[in-house]
Amino acid sequence: MSSTALTPRTATRVRSTSESTVELELNLDGTGASRIDTSVPFFDHMLTAFAKHSLTDLTVRASGDTDIDAHHTVEDISIVLGQAIREALGDKSGISRYGDALVPLDEALAQAVVDISGRPYLVHTGEPAGFEHHLIGGHFTGSLVRHTFEAISFNAGLTVHVRVLGGRDPHHIAEAEYKAFARAFREAKALDPLVDGIPSTKGAL
Repeated sequence: MSSTALTPRTATRVRSTSESTVELELNLDGTGASRIDTSVPFFDHMLTAFAKHSLTDLTVRASGDTDIDAHHTVEDISIVLGQAIREALGDKSGISRYGDALVPLDEALAQAVVDISGRPYLVHTGEPAGFEHHLIGGHFTGSLVRHTFEAISFNAGLTVHVRVLGGRDPHHIAEAEYKAFARAFREAKALDPLVDGIPSTKGAL
């Protein structure tokens, strides 16, 4: 197995602005343990699901101007999560690089494909009309699902495709998307004993 497996893939990040304060720790080679307190309950639920299904240990403590809107706090946490993922991946030596997952949640079905490419890109399709305006849990607007994937992808250097293939309940649709992303990321970040060095013909990701 690559010696990369012996190098801890961890990161600790802090971000403080006039709109929010975020403290985040992660371990890409964890068991899915999490301690999440973002002050946005539905986002707590989604980050807990991400940690569990990606096998990433994740601690997030955040506060912000949620009396105005959850947008700033959710966006800033997603930026910090993306930055931490990028830091923890290091030079990406020995990783599988690609991941693909198709995840159902009752009537909802979502697919995510992740390439740890170093080239930030997001393709996000299939959410039903009006989903972006729906309040989930009374705090989390449906439009924030795409926005979090944008912030994570661009700050982590990931190419991500997310497709909603079906669904009616907004909670189920959002959760299926996050879980599909988590499972695809789990495959992509995994250390592959057959990979020697960085999995790119360019020699860098």
